[in-house]
Amino acid sequence: MSKRDYYEILGVDRSAGEAEIKSAYRKLAMKYHPDRNPGDKSAEDSFKEATEAYEVLKEPQKRQAYDQYGHAGVGQGAGFSGGFGDGFEGFDLGDALRAFMRDFGGGGSVFDDFFGGMGGSIHRRSRGEDLRIRVKLTLEEIESGVDKSVKVKRLVNCDACSGSGVAAGSSRKTCNQCKGAGRVRTISRTFLGTVQQVQTCNVCRGSGEVISDPCRTCRGEGRVRGSSTVNIHVPAGVSSGNYMTVDDMGNAAPNRGEFGDLVVVFEEIEHNQFTRHGDNVLCEIPISFVTAALGGEVAVPTLKGPEMIKIPSGTQNGKIVKMRGRGIPHLNRSGRGDQLVQVVVWVPTKLKDDEKKALQKLKQSESFNPPEGGKSFFEKLRETLGV
Repeated sequence: MSKRDYYEILGVDRSAGEAEIKSAYRKLAMKYHPDRNPGDKSAEDSFKEATEAYEVLKEPQKRQAYDQYGHAGVGQGAGFSGGFGDGFEGFDLGDALRAFMRDFGGGGSVFDDFFGGMGGSIHRRSRGEDLRIRVKLTLEEIESGVDKSVKVKRLVNCDACSGSGVAAGSSRKTCNQCKGAGRVRTISRTFLGTVQQVQTCNVCRGSGEVISDPCRTCRGEGRVRGSSTVNIHVPAGVSSGNYMTVDDMGNAAPNRGEFGDLVVVFEEIEHNQFTRHGDNVLCEIPISFVTAALGGEVAVPTLKGPEMIKIPSGTQNGKIVKMRGRGIPHLNRSGRGDQLVQVVVWVPTKLKDDEKKALQKLKQSESFNPPEGGKSFFEKLRETLGV
């Protein structure tokens, strides 16, 4: 999505208030709305760009993050579909239209501006509900990326009537109440003057049409309960809370409307060996105090299998060894994090008599007496992470 300054897009100052931001967006949305510019890709892009800017600047927390960090502050947390930052946001025309309708779609005044009143049928196709599911991932799956097949319970088009809601041999008719518009205008007089309101037609429930003989299977709705198998490609490097949108895999809309979308939210399963810290992974490895004193090689688990690392002589308990490039791949860019291995010196709980005597002799040596002071584990960890 656009990297232009959000304030510049809406044409407002950085000190602009909520009302000014909303007004500026409404003017741009009215100008570039797809219904006013059918087939104009440039206008569609401008509409999406303005909506993206509005979605960030209208929310105090998102606006504060944007003011402080720019686009990087809202790349994954702006609440758009996708949520993966540049190139993976998935903020499409459907997202922009839903955002616009959410704040400006009520009461009919916006449609009056667009279409100049209620003359003729201006009914839009209905849209099915979006669905949200959670997909659990192991750390190994996150490291490599994975393809998942998920069974989703959803409303699908009725086979008996092909989603029309009409019984065989019958047909739809234009609603006499709204004349096919799906909405009706009411006029009332109050002490403030004449008030006009546009409301959904209560006869056709906004469809603009009525069914004299509804389908017996779906009772005229055009959709029934069903399920679908959805294939999802999960890219390497995702985190808990990241999500992606699968178009048209939500609920079917009544009477052959547009399908909703499926929002897939990723959830990381806790690992029994590794702890994730951003794109780095941390683990502990026990070694004997003999190995710690003399040095040697030990096997260390990684997300791709065990590897051998060298333990220098004189290694202290809590030392952190960095294994470069053994962490999680960076999402949407090259490179990957590291694996940080904390060495834990294991002390035996039982000793034989001759072992005790040998250690008693070593205890007298100056080399076996610890120096005063030393850095804590967290200080070492901060040094290793560079924070």
